[in-house]
Amino acid sequence: MKALAYEKAHPLEAFALELREVDEPQLRETDLLIEVRAVGVNPGEASIRQMRSAPPGGRVILGWEFAGVVAKAGNGFAVGDRVMGTGDITRDGCWAERLAVDYRVVTRIPDRLSFTDAASLPIGGLTAWEALFRDRSELPPGVENVLVVGGAGGVGSLGTQLLKAKTSALVISTASRPESREWCTAMGADLVVDHSADVPGQLRTAGVERIDLVLSTKGTAANINWLADVLKPFGHLATTDLAGSTDIEPLIQKSISVHTEMVFSSIIADHNLHRQGEVLAELAEHARPIVTTELHGLSVESMQEAHRLAESGRTIGKTVITV
Repeated sequence: MKALAYEKAHPLEAFALELREVDEPQLRETDLLIEVRAVGVNPGEASIRQMRSAPPGGRVILGWEFAGVVAKAGNGFAVGDRVMGTGDITRDGCWAERLAVDYRVVTRIPDRLSFTDAASLPIGGLTAWEALFRDRSELPPGVENVLVVGGAGGVGSLGTQLLKAKTSALVISTASRPESREWCTAMGADLVVDHSADVPGQLRTAGVERIDLVLSTKGTAANINWLADVLKPFGHLATTDLAGSTDIEPLIQKSISVHTEMVFSSIIADHNLHRQGEVLAELAEHARPIVTTELHGLSVESMQEAHRLAESGRTIGKTVITV
């Protein structure tokens, strides 16, 4: 089958993915074989491309957000079932004609969603769910308002939708451009503030004295001081991008709970995989798709453009490639 693959980690300006022939996926007992019809492209995948090389003589196939059709029956699914999911970061990804994936981390696509729409939901939706609700279905006790930093991105967009659909919390998003502010409002934000300006001051002007929970999807380490300022004592910081060495002393002074989130943690640890399928099913039924850029064809050119957008740091919603 054909797949987009590369051998050595590389920057965007030396883009080295190639469309090549690779072996068919090898199925495990709990796997489904999927004919890939659409893939969502994420900033995290662009980062992996820059850092991960293949072992000597090997190749890397990225891509962990897909929609497609079951090609081989099994594990409760029939040939022809339309499904969406994340795949498994420890295995070949979905930038290929076919994918082997554990049935527990996929769900059926409802008729209301196209393949393109469905491919925009899994990674952002699961990341937002786990960051906000952890392994439960509700916010921590006492959370009456939530600040979503980076509200126009994939995680922020779906996090806002989940909060409005499942909770009574006041939802405040951050965005710095008119088009991203408009998008946050469309996703359901009750208030939008500019993260490039004085966020604490804007919140006070709006009558919000303290934030109960922050979902930070971008720039968390650099924003620690003002995040600590706006959070209430014993509040919560859920972050999707905290890495390396970060001084959290300002958070310690207010006894803030820090919740880290990495969407593949359950898969890597083989922990409660059915839960991911259950969350995806709820997203499929209730979340609005967030496709803002649709590219066509699993080609070097379309993927390079998707990576350019991902690395720009200015994307709204989700880029999806229809295969």
